[in-house]
Amino acid sequence: MTAFLMSANDTPSSSATDSIKTALLNGEVLLETRSHSAWGGAVTAQIYLPLIRHEAWQCLTDYPRWVEFFPNLTQSSVISKTGLSKSIQLYQAARKEFLLLKVQVEIYLRVFEIVQADQQQVQFCMEQGSFSDFYATLKLQDFGSGTLLTYGVSATPSIPVPSLLVQQAIRLDLPNNLRTLRQVLCRS
Repeated sequence: MTAFLMSANDTPSSSATDSIKTALLNGEVLLETRSHSAWGGAVTAQIYLPLIRHEAWQCLTDYPRWVEFFPNLTQSSVISKTGLSKSIQLYQAARKEFLLLKVQVEIYLRVFEIVQADQQQVQFCMEQGSFSDFYATLKLQDFGSGTLLTYGVSATPSIPVPSLLVQQAIRLDLPNNLRTLRQVLCRS
């Protein structure tokens, strides 16, 4: 579903906000795509998790488990952690088939975990990998009796692929990945 995204602080004051909230609570994935460089794409997606924020956070920051959450991810390993700054170095590898292309990518990420009273956030910055650039943010906020997960990513592949194709691949893949994530989290 492509729709306007919702802030966890939004008050349901309009029928548009009510319909977005209803869609999220009914399991819809809300998406907003945009271009990001001539060869890249960016997307922000939201999904409702019927878990309290603390439970979702504990699962989502267990990075080796990400291979369970995201079907195309073949490896997710913590390489190093530095204490006070909550900085983590993460290695991930993935395999994807799209149209007639078979793509294998790997990426080394610098990960920062940010905990605040009203939200928790993970920021991912590429250090090296199969992309020209990659940046993502995963944010958890209280939403009703559960959690609103907002995932934003901007990426440019190192091979030239038109931005529209990258956006289309993300638009097709990300909702299924987030639904799988929710299913696995709810079984945990």
